Amino acid sequence: MDRFRYEISEETAGKRLDSVLAKAIDGMSRSHVQNIFDLGGIRVNGEQCTSKNYKAAAGDIIDVALPDPVELEIEPQNIPLDIVYEDDDVLVVNKPAGMVVHPAVGNLDGTLVNAIMYHCGDSLSSINGVIRPGIVHRIDKDTSGLLMVAKNDRAHISLSRQLYEHTITRKYLALVQDNIRQDEGTVDLPIGRDPKNRLKKAVNGAGAKDAVTHFRVLERYGEYTLIRCQLETGRTHQIRVHMAYIKHPLIGDPLYGSRKQIFNVKGQMLHAGILGFVHPSGGEYMEFRVDPPEEFQRVVCTLRNKTERL
Repeated sequence: MDRFRYEISEETAGKRLDSVLAKAIDGMSRSHVQNIFDLGGIRVNGEQCTSKNYKAAAGDIIDVALPDPVELEIEPQNIPLDIVYEDDDVLVVNKPAGMVVHPAVGNLDGTLVNAIMYHCGDSLSSINGVIRPGIVHRIDKDTSGLLMVAKNDRAHISLSRQLYEHTITRKYLALVQDNIRQDEGTVDLPIGRDPKNRLKKAVNGAGAKDAVTHFRVLERYGEYTLIRCQLETGRTHQIRVHMAYIKHPLIGDPLYGSRKQIFNVKGQMLHAGILGFVHPSGGEYMEFRVDPPEEFQRVVCTLRNKTERL
């Protein structure tokens, strides 16, 4: 059982304790915190607290006993995979937009993990546990494109080391709002948890870590710009956060951009089109490319045709 200690600041004093803790503990919802109250896992200055709407004073020390996570039963599912490359060590797949990478509470099936478990059987690395077998890196649900999967622990360690050393090639196509005037640029700003919205990340947010995104303009369509982004780091929502911060949010991104879906797309216009790494066994550099999905291409063609007529 993990334990968490939090000191009430002047800023959070007088606020409901369940709300304060939900924001302070990464990945914890208010309902989860309330369940911990019911289990007797909250103490204020050493005394058990069962009142969910308790309003703590500045300087109060809150101790939270986090219950052990429930082991989820993940079932293999016969879901078609777009396999770009496969051998005994590595599987490279082209994930469709709309597919979640790994299961979580409330979303236990239909994920990429369910699909690769069916396809690979026991031939997946175990380093990330039963929830994320073989998963070395992730892309968002509504982002399409290339992912590498480790089929054994040795391959997983090699690919993870390359990620840590920033030697993996990851290039994305992105359609963003407004005209980017410079032909290329770099956003070098740390990303952490948004203190106001637990679903979002933010530049200089809580627990921020270094994040570097390079971008280059490919085409301009007046009010929109098609760019290629290359990741030096791989923080959650990195491209989406960085581009929104410099006032060029991704088209179709309801979390960091406009809620209006101008082109009737289902999610952010972001595609992981190029992936390169050194093979864990052979030692040779391998690079893979896939075209963006039809929806992405449809929007780009529409903008190209409109621009040519001007």
